Amino acid sequence: MEKKVAIIGAGVSGLGACKHVLAKGFHPTIFESRSGVGGVWSKTVEICKLQSPKEYYRFSDFPWPDSVQTDYPTQKQVLDYVQSYAQHFGLLNHIKFNTRVVSLAYEGSSDDEMKAWSLWNGNGQPFSNKGKWNIITEDIETLVTEVHQFDFVILCSGMFSDVPNFPEFPPNKGPSAFNGKVLHSKDYSAMDHETAAKFVKGKRVTVVGFHKSALDIAMECSAINGAQHPCTVIYKNEHWHSIDHDVYGFSLQSIFLNRFSELFFHKPGEGYLGSLVATIFYPAVWAVSKIVESDIKWKIPMAKYGMVPKHSYLDELNTCTNGVMPMNFYDKVEEGSINLKKSQSMSFCEKGLILDSDALVNADLVIFATGFRGDIKLKETFESKRFQDLMVGTSKDSVPLYRGIIHPQIPQLAVIGFLSSVGALYTAEMQSRWVTELLDEKFKTPSIKGMKDQMTEWDEAMKSKHAGKFYTRSCYMLLHIFYNDVLCKDMGWNPRRKKGFFAELFDTYKPSDYASP
Repeated sequence: MEKKVAIIGAGVSGLGACKHVLAKGFHPTIFESRSGVGGVWSKTVEICKLQSPKEYYRFSDFPWPDSVQTDYPTQKQVLDYVQSYAQHFGLLNHIKFNTRVVSLAYEGSSDDEMKAWSLWNGNGQPFSNKGKWNIITEDIETLVTEVHQFDFVILCSGMFSDVPNFPEFPPNKGPSAFNGKVLHSKDYSAMDHETAAKFVKGKRVTVVGFHKSALDIAMECSAINGAQHPCTVIYKNEHWHSIDHDVYGFSLQSIFLNRFSELFFHKPGEGYLGSLVATIFYPAVWAVSKIVESDIKWKIPMAKYGMVPKHSYLDELNTCTNGVMPMNFYDKVEEGSINLKKSQSMSFCEKGLILDSDALVNADLVIFATGFRGDIKLKETFESKRFQDLMVGTSKDSVPLYRGIIHPQIPQLAVIGFLSSVGALYTAEMQSRWVTELLDEKFKTPSIKGMKDQMTEWDEAMKSKHAGKFYTRSCYMLLHIFYNDVLCKDMGWNPRRKKGFFAELFDTYKPSDYASP
């Protein structure tokens, strides 16, 4: 009997999963709440561009069209590319658009029976004759609910959408105390560009946050209102954001994305020799980090505005918080169209925001570009209280998953796209390949205890040797090739994808290297 696989989300993760599930002969159905594919790329602020060079943000077997000449495509170019992928591989017929997943309910073994399992799913297999997932959906337009039953579920709902992350405020000093308007970056991004421009025009806008969305929104507001109504950006910490991925003529990818560079980083499960090499050569890694920092400071007048971070660029990579800021951002700061204010906490009053220095920032509109709570979104997907408790993360961390994909105690289910690395698409497609090889029974997972032990070993090794206090379970930026190697070995693939010793050691690894097993 043909196995039915449900995929939640038609972003890049969901489309890649659908393509590879189809290739294995299973019957996939994607549930997508929006009216089209693309996920977060379906609607962004007007100036949004890809942060990674496009050769690192692509499907392994589907190159960018020749018409896209820039290294950093615009939102429209990315969306066109994703739509072309869906059309090329015939994925659109497998998508139920405008369909929101209300909840997932597991039907099969009881909680007590599952607690007694020693193997994932009770049998160590991806499918079970006894277990099924009931997916309750709601039609966005008609509000009609339906129940669908599947043999396996792949969650591709993404970390950066739907559930906004807001800071906590003292009692009676939250948004309700403010006479102006408050919204999250997701609400601003959902507006069409003309509406967004009219919405901020002539207003004193304050943006809270200092990552990509915050910087993009601040740039848009500054372009619309100029120095007459400057945009204020409130941030907690400075960051090593650059304007490109070049370091004194060398690409960051050529520096960090090869096997030679990964020799200098501690890894989970490393042997004595690997640990010795990483320890001995750490000063070299530190020196490279300082060179990158000097390049950024040379290109951007960070010191002039007190924006040089206290932490290193290496620490930034370990948290996957490095990014590419809009061109000419500091020109806007120089002309007075953008004001930068540092504050570890804030509270609202009638006129605006009060910072930890007691300074008042007058505002008509406050936009929180403070990220999302993907962990809450995952947790609330499940009807089972037990599964909700198992799928617990934090605002700074991701959910505990074996290989970053499956939970040892949640059967017949995988999560894709909850790891950050070189490029979301790059990592998500590798995870999709791993899941589909698992579904095809090309390999088996260890016991539940074995998976938990490996997860603990990875966490402890990354915390103690690799990233230290900057460690987050969701980031493998500096061990991207190592992570892919682990997935390849599980699947029975040769992890060495290059031709020749020197190419294997020094060439950068790209999605196209994994186009075939």
